[in-house]
Amino acid sequence: MVMKKKGTKKSKSSLNTVANANTNPRSDLHKEKHANKEQIKRENKQLKNIFIGVGIIVLIFVLIILFSNSAKHFKYKGVGFEIVKEGELILYQTKIPVIYDGQPAEYNIYLRNDPRKLEKSVAAQGTLLLLDDVVLNMTKEFNCEGDGILAIANLLKIYSVIGANVIKDENASCDSLGRYTFLQIQSGNETSIEKTGPSCYNLNVNDCEILEVTERFMAGILVRINLEET
Repeated sequence: MVMKKKGTKKSKSSLNTVANANTNPRSDLHKEKHANKEQIKRENKQLKNIFIGVGIIVLIFVLIILFSNSAKHFKYKGVGFEIVKEGELILYQTKIPVIYDGQPAEYNIYLRNDPRKLEKSVAAQGTLLLLDDVVLNMTKEFNCEGDGILAIANLLKIYSVIGANVIKDENASCDSLGRYTFLQIQSGNETSIEKTGPSCYNLNVNDCEILEVTERFMAGILVRINLEET
């Protein structure tokens, strides 16, 4: 009888422990809810970090595009240029206003050399004037592996676009009255542009730098056009 009573008490104690565990769910529910709030908080923080990271990446991408575009465009004394690539060839493009079929239009001008660098490497004297008549003479043929032909063709083209009449006259010389522009392309110890009269210029070519000196002169024409337009 004594053994049975002890066994009964022990059994009741165990049952009470089980009952207490089963009939007090609030503690576990509270913990579970608390865990869910912490999890939501962590997830929100992770999402915030993801959005911040994506925003930074997008901002960097936009800045790269803006920097790339700004690097391709620049102004030289008020004239806008764009750097363009044709295969391995780098060109410096600008536009000048023209009248085509009675309507305002733009004509593309391409330089092989950066006008900013030409200003430093090719010395030039005097102010450039734009006149309707131009005499262009050369003291020798500057073949220079095709650069001479290209240089003269580009120079003639820009004068043609602005409506100037260009002729070759070996008997002509600088006009002291400035009634026409006189250009003399000749060999020199230094590649430079020398003003010898009101609208007279010697384009001195050293070491076959005929493209450099003619494009330096063309850059001056472009600046003058821009000034007269504004």
